[in-house]
Amino acid sequence: MESTKIEALLELYFEGNSSLDHEAEIRAYFLSNKVAPHLQPYKPMFLGFEKAANEVASKEIALPSTRSRIKPWWYSVAAMLVVAIGVAGFMFSQPSLTQEEKEAIAAFEQSREAMMLLSKSFNEGAEELAFIDQFSESKNKILK
Repeated sequence: MESTKIEALLELYFEGNSSLDHEAEIRAYFLSNKVAPHLQPYKPMFLGFEKAANEVASKEIALPSTRSRIKPWWYSVAAMLVVAIGVAGFMFSQPSLTQEEKEAIAAFEQSREAMMLLSKSFNEGAEELAFIDQFSESKNKILK
């Protein structure tokens, strides 16, 4: 019965679905002397895991310093400089009109004002034509 339970736990272990409790149970089983004969090939693997877990390195490892060479306030200075350059570039890149372009815009405005005046006069004339049509209809009724 115990070997079938261990086989099921091994299956979970090799699929990566075992819990820490299951792994401790498997380790305890293979470190004991009561391992089933058909599970003997797994015993050296778990003995090696146990031996590796107990190893301790005696050499000291020197880690590089985590202190940054650039001070944090330099980041804000650099960011402000980038923003200032961007704003200045935008402000100075606005198109400036040449004298010829300014004259063309002034001529366009004058033409537009003249067209508006013409349109207004035309609309007033069209209203008067409507009165003439009414007069003609009334005259034709009377003269008939």
